[in-house]
Amino acid sequence: MRLPLPPANGAMIANLALDAATKGIPAASALKAVGDQRWNLLKGDLPLPAAVLRAGPLSANSVWMARFLAANGLVIAPHGKTTMAPQLFALQHRDGAWAITLATTQQLAVARQFGFPRVILANQPTGRAQIDACFATLKDPGFELIVLADSLAVVDALAAGAARTKGASPMGVLVEIGVAAGRTGARSFAEAMAVARAIAGAPGLRLAGIECFEGILPDTAAVDRLLAEVLAVAEAAASEGLFPAGQPIVLSAGGSAFYDRVGEQFEAAKLGGRSVVKVIRSGCYLTHDSFGYAHAHERILSETRLTLPPGQLQAALEVWAYVQSRPEPTKAILTVGKRDISHDSSLPQPIAWFRAGMVAPGPVPAGHLVASLNDQHAHLTVPADSTLAVGDMIALGIAHPCTTFDKWDVLLLVDDDYTVVDAVKTFF
Repeated sequence: MRLPLPPANGAMIANLALDAATKGIPAASALKAVGDQRWNLLKGDLPLPAAVLRAGPLSANSVWMARFLAANGLVIAPHGKTTMAPQLFALQHRDGAWAITLATTQQLAVARQFGFPRVILANQPTGRAQIDACFATLKDPGFELIVLADSLAVVDALAAGAARTKGASPMGVLVEIGVAAGRTGARSFAEAMAVARAIAGAPGLRLAGIECFEGILPDTAAVDRLLAEVLAVAEAAASEGLFPAGQPIVLSAGGSAFYDRVGEQFEAAKLGGRSVVKVIRSGCYLTHDSFGYAHAHERILSETRLTLPPGQLQAALEVWAYVQSRPEPTKAILTVGKRDISHDSSLPQPIAWFRAGMVAPGPVPAGHLVASLNDQHAHLTVPADSTLAVGDMIALGIAHPCTTFDKWDVLLLVDDDYTVVDAVKTFF
């Protein structure tokens, strides 16, 4: 499997020169030729730690989500900030992504550079430089940008940006609905409606729809309450004629933990018979994980009344390290640390091990747990009779892919035998 290149400037990625100064790369090669080197992780060809994406699960996850969306009348604008990898954006785009969701103007510039035609900036542009950068993209008639607003102050700042910019298309704006003690988002129906009316009345802006981010909420009941508020504001705005005629209304939510609730709740949207685009924004589905969103996916599979395709999401992202020391009977030290792997949601944990002479990686016996991380070391607690030895390889599974990706300039795509078949460039 080779990953698709993005719609524009793909040669920039393909011809990127890599060498041993790039973490995880053993020798000089152009990125496009990495797969020709036939490096194999299990044969010791790679310096560890190495972050790898398993090609089979990655491809299967992309297909699974595309089938899920098609079966349930949804589209996806995946959180590109998860990977910041235009090759992975291209895979998602190929499999039907409606847009790419990003969070900063630097990320927006990456999407523009590589030719992705529609972006949701799931954030509120703040400050003249950021607002002007957003409007500058809208001078391209082939590009669509949608941003968020939760207050009259944000709308005023965007309107001022529109007035400063000549030749730009109107900027789509989604009213963001929030929750008490949460992040951004209007805290009441009245505030949200005031924002919607202000957007609809501002030259250079258009009310594109209503959205929220429910991923910070603790349970499905809280999620459903927030989504009900999104629908209430959307219905009221539609009844007042605030949405531009002839354009679909965007309803959007959906991190990687509750996108099933979004699909179920948005089924009820009528909005006066207007065309509605129901957009979820899950980004972690593509690589999935072993301990975080994996648990959320189990809940989705067991609870949702939406149509599910065959199979399920699989963890495609692993970080491999060596056992470099057995200094005590119940301790092993691994060659991986905070600079290499996510630890914000939970500590990584061993999911497989390999020793020269084995046919394939095997499961890690019970009692082997990562207890803590330093910058470049992991402290693995092991049973006193553990057979782990210096030089053994350990695969670590993670929770929250976002903060593993941002630690790597290049990740390696491997086949089922852990032979490297491609490389993935990130742009953090």
